[in-house]
Amino acid sequence: MPQHVMILATNGFEQSELEKPKQMLEEAGYKTTVVSPESGQIKGWDNKDWGSPVNVDLTLDKAQARDFDALLLPGGQMNPDILRMDKDAVAMVKTFVDAGKPVAAICHGPWLLVEAGVIEGKTVTSWPSIRTDLRNAGANVVDEEAAVDGNLITSRNPDDIPAFTNALIAALKNAVEMV
Repeated sequence: MPQHVMILATNGFEQSELEKPKQMLEEAGYKTTVVSPESGQIKGWDNKDWGSPVNVDLTLDKAQARDFDALLLPGGQMNPDILRMDKDAVAMVKTFVDAGKPVAAICHGPWLLVEAGVIEGKTVTSWPSIRTDLRNAGANVVDEEAAVDGNLITSRNPDDIPAFTNALIAALKNAVEMV
């Protein structure tokens, strides 16, 4: 049975930061499930306007971290800002981190790591405008295409998607080898 990655997102996710990692993961043989507080479809943000809708596979209230091997948090400014105000989304992030499962957050996605209280002392990266938030939460912030610290994987922007997704795939492979 393939490893299973939860993609937690809501309206306003950065289109490429959900679709490209999802595609790369599926092409590498992983199962992905889009989870959202909303049912039906969520709409992405693509450059300067609304992007294409993405089907929600499972609502957040029905999702269980134990059914997944990793968590992917796409960025976009709106998506993580909305999710960090959702106690269930924040609790889901904390559950994955506490379980030692890979958690990959790109762009503004690390805001959810701040809200979950899981980045103190960790080395992370992000979109430049939220780096002060990460530092204020106790993180060591670097400017790298993919920062990996334990089970946390972070990246800066859509240009980093290949390195970001490959780091997540490496973490998933490592998790299998440790079992």
